[in-house]
Amino acid sequence: MLKLENVSKSYKIWKTDTVQVLKNINLEIGENEFIAIIGPSWSWKSTLMNIIWLLDREFDWLVEINWVNVAKQKDSSLADLRWKHIWFVFQNYSLIPRISALDQIMIPLDYQKIPKKESISRAKIYLEKVWLLDKLKSKPNEMSGWQNQRVSIARALSTYPSIILADEPTWALDSKTWAEILDLFEKIHSEWKTVVIITHDKWVAQRAKRVIEIKDWEIVGDTRN
Repeated sequence: MLKLENVSKSYKIWKTDTVQVLKNINLEIGENEFIAIIGPSWSWKSTLMNIIWLLDREFDWLVEINWVNVAKQKDSSLADLRWKHIWFVFQNYSLIPRISALDQIMIPLDYQKIPKKESISRAKIYLEKVWLLDKLKSKPNEMSGWQNQRVSIARALSTYPSIILADEPTWALDSKTWAEILDLFEKIHSEWKTVVIITHDKWVAQRAKRVIEIKDWEIVGDTRN
């Protein structure tokens, strides 16, 4: 489903000085995998996530999604690939403050030109899947962090992606609540979705079926639970 080959990334910090943040990353992600990418906060996991999400592309590495070479695609084609195959669950939820949970989910559906009646129906279906149908008119400041995270997940699912990417989805939650979030990701995975979670927490990673460890800019472990 997704292939990264020889991915190395550096940033220029002063004139000719550079700092390396990723080194020789080779990674294949298949259908219906539940993966945790784990590493300390300075291991540039989010940079790798941006490459997987097709936001950061360069021409000295290979990224393929469903056998399509990303480097050879125009920006409009990349956006289309993202809409069809990948959706992101943000660490800080990325919800719009003044609109309801229902409208949060309908925004990407509007971009996909889904008819409004179907968009409303689909938004309600996915709010029910994350146990928030009773909150469909609630705004972010009227819900808990756990509820806002579920809205973010419902928004991702409503676009029918093949891959769900989640960046530290449990970072601000207590242990009981993050366990419920991981239960939800397991349920998503059971519905034949590929789930990739970025985390620094080994207890979160243990819930995944495959754990990829990053340290000193490169993959140092790839194990299956």
